[in-house]
Order: sequence, then structure tokens, then C-alpha cells
Amino acid sequence: MNIAIFGGSFDPVHLGHIEVVQKALEMGIDKVIVVPNFLNPLKNKTSAPAELRYKWLKEVFNDFENVEISDFEINQKRPVYSIETINHFKPKYFIIGSDNLKTLDKWKNIDEILNKVELIVAKRDEIDKNLAKKYNIKKIIDVEVPISSTEIRNGRFKYLPHNLEKEIKKFYKK
Repeated sequence: MNIAIFGGSFDPVHLGHIEVVQKALEMGIDKVIVVPNFLNPLKNKTSAPAELRYKWLKEVFNDFENVEISDFEINQKRPVYSIETINHFKPKYFIIGSDNLKTLDKWKNIDEILNKVELIVAKRDEIDKNLAKKYNIKKIIDVEVPISSTEIRNGRFKYLPHNLEKEIKKFYKK
């Protein structure tokens, strides 16, 4: 079975994340496991608590076949390194945003990660061709939704899942 992990903060989830999952399934991946983190090891805080981000993801992907929302990392109550999640689920693929290409050299056990999974890069803009070559990126998901979670947290309330739009706006307007 071709399984892909799609991890991240999802702070908040938006239509771009949904598009990544849909396109991953369209490229022949049998199952996508969406894994919200408790706290990104390269960051020191999140805006929304982990349990709320998990709840939002469950609601957004409720009707999707072949998509699982996992609380594996959240249950650790600490930053979890990608290699731990990969060792737990043993996926064939690991989906990252193109912004992560620049920091892969800081990831714990990146060489082991690259030996165990094939990275799929989801991109909004152009990706650095040298980094794509360095990390042997063969699969790319073009994301048409021009938004990031950072922009939403900063008050640009666009491209939100319809069923969560009011709740997400209310949370980030605090």
C-alpha cells in the first residue's frame, strides 16, 4: 500500500492543505495520513492549541476516503522529529511544503529520512532546483491556492474551509 504522511502545524488548516491531499490521492497514493504536530521542532510556539488544530483537521477531512488524521505527534506532548513519525507509520512517501526544502539540512536524521521515504514537495511558487536535485525530489504537487497559514494568522481570512470559516476567523481575530 502506498502511504504518504502529510505533517505540519496546520495553524490553521486551509484550502491549500486540502488541495495537497486531493492531488496526492490523484497521483496514486492509496492513503494519506495527516499528522498535525504538537510543536514543530524548529519553532517555539503555535497560535492554536494542538487539540483544536486536530479537531479542525478531523472536521475538514471527515468525508474523505483514504485520509486519516492522526494524533500520534500530539499525544507525545512535545516536539516530535519527522524520523520518529516515519519510523512509527513506515510510509513510502513524506509530503513537505516547498518552504521546508531550505531547512531540510537542519532536520534530525535527514539522511535516514531520505533512505526511508521519498519526499513529495507541495509548492505554491517556484522551488530551488539545486535543492530539489540534492534531495532527489521526483514528485511535485502544484498548489493553486495562493495562501499560507501565516497569512491567515496575520488577518488575511481567505481560502478557509467553508464549514470552519467562522470558527477560524473568530479564533485568530483574538
